[in-house]
Amino acid sequence: MGGRDPCDSRFIMTPLIALVDCNNFYVSCERLFRPDLSHKPVMVLSNNDGCVVSRSKEVKDLGIKMAVPVFQVQDLIKQHNITLFSSNYTLYADISARVMSTLEEFTPHLDIYSIDEAFLDLTGICEKDSNKYGQQIKKTVLRTTGIPVCVGMGPNKTLAKLANFAAKKWTKTAGVLDLSDIKRREKLMRIVPVGEIWGIGSRTTKKLNQLNIHTVWDLASQSPDRIQRLFNIVVARTVLELNGVSCIELDLSPTNKQQIVCSRSFSRRLTDFNTLSQALAEFCSRAAEKLRQQNSVTSCISIFIRTSPFNPQEPQYQRSASIHLTSATQDTRIIISKAHQLLKEIFKTGYHYQKCGIQLSHIQNALTHNQLDLFTLETNESTTENKTLMSVMDNINRRYPKKMTIAATGFDKSWKPKADLISPNYTTQWQDLLQVK
Repeated sequence: MGGRDPCDSRFIMTPLIALVDCNNFYVSCERLFRPDLSHKPVMVLSNNDGCVVSRSKEVKDLGIKMAVPVFQVQDLIKQHNITLFSSNYTLYADISARVMSTLEEFTPHLDIYSIDEAFLDLTGICEKDSNKYGQQIKKTVLRTTGIPVCVGMGPNKTLAKLANFAAKKWTKTAGVLDLSDIKRREKLMRIVPVGEIWGIGSRTTKKLNQLNIHTVWDLASQSPDRIQRLFNIVVARTVLELNGVSCIELDLSPTNKQQIVCSRSFSRRLTDFNTLSQALAEFCSRAAEKLRQQNSVTSCISIFIRTSPFNPQEPQYQRSASIHLTSATQDTRIIISKAHQLLKEIFKTGYHYQKCGIQLSHIQNALTHNQLDLFTLETNESTTENKTLMSVMDNINRRYPKKMTIAATGFDKSWKPKADLISPNYTTQWQDLLQVK
């Protein structure tokens, strides 16, 4: 007799999903090694120190919004003595790995959602006192990594996200909230705006408001079929999830990226081909390294260049170009060569370029057998040599991340994005280790 075994506990336990989200993650990472900044206003800035990407609670209370250009809030920065940091992604990635490693102690099923968020399947683990277990997670992460987190729980991902929002917003929750109880869930839904739901963007929110759907409860009370007709299947699934039906499964096995993009804005405008080519070569090197990290190859390379759209007084120009490869590759040299070829096609003199980048697509596993190009001169032996060379390059670049010029052309790095306020790599560089005297 087929079907599910009624004695199998997986099918009789009430699902419980938790979302653990780090509080103001980039700011928390900076404060970790600067305790003197505790309870003081701190902001982390984007590439080129242009926009705000992370804010402490003190900064949020001043009304400074996310992604606002720094020059627009200079008066507030001076008035309130706000400490600024350039983004230190090396530091943030390492701290994130430590947080995720700690979370693995609390569940056999961890779904890492972003650098500062993860879903945990707690089904059958803490049925008696989920709040106590959530507090244990919160305290353990703080003790082992120094990063404060909030924990939201519910029967599915959407409700866990909603619970986490409430845990952050209302201090009386003590940073932990479980929405498994239907009455508590309804009470919260009636006061939370519909735009706070996971996956409901500003355009969808506007359309929902026009239909007199303003709160989470308003949306949860709708017919999924009606919402699907008016919007799409994704919003309809959200309605089901708000009513306790699980439609979004945990992603327990990280999937490889189907596209890899590497681009940056420059610290100064570039006008000559050689300097632009050097910048693009470094982006190619980084993209190829990411490709090899997931043991993949690419058969389509695209590049783009553009001037600044925020300076209408200068001549505007933006172009992109792509090339399909007869044989998929993960070799940095081939990717740089093809990108250089494309750049020659679209580069024009007389413009002040502000940004360029590369995109690798048509990505597949490196072990996939493809039809060989009849006219290729490569042999299996030379391909093996290429892989060995790429492996050596990757090891060198990992060991000396600040010296990553091995695969780039030229030595002029004045175009690199400005990061005048970057903190030391406290956890990944020996020379940056804190010294206690």
